[in-house]
Amino acid sequence: MPLIVIDVVRGHDETYLTSLLDGIHEAVVDAFEVPDTDRYQVLTQHEPFELRALDTGLGLTRSRDLTFIRVISKTRPESAKRRLYELIAQRLHSRLGLSGEDIIVTIVENTGADWSFGRGTAQFLTGELPEAPIPPGDNRR
Repeated sequence: MPLIVIDVVRGHDETYLTSLLDGIHEAVVDAFEVPDTDRYQVLTQHEPFELRALDTGLGLTRSRDLTFIRVISKTRPESAKRRLYELIAQRLHSRLGLSGEDIIVTIVENTGADWSFGRGTAQFLTGELPEAPIPPGDNRR
């Protein structure tokens, strides 16, 4: 049940932003093998001067399409993380023409004790939600 926090430069229309959210969600579902109904996303738009990203010495060229994606999730295997980075870049390029040079992804890991989905309880700790991953194709959540 990753929480996805996305920051972009203000100025894109609703169609672009919806496609951005959908593309990221599809990548998370495929890479982390979570059910399609596990969708938690927050999108914030900023004035251009509020976002800065240099090239980190990699020779990257950034544009006004700069997109920061923060994935807050339980620990995932390195292979799933690498797959997520690839899928996000592929999906956003095919959907929006977004350059991979404009996509910055970071993953922040936490545990079941760090989540409450409502009602003032920690559902992973109370047993309302299982801590163990649900197998692909099992849509219990």
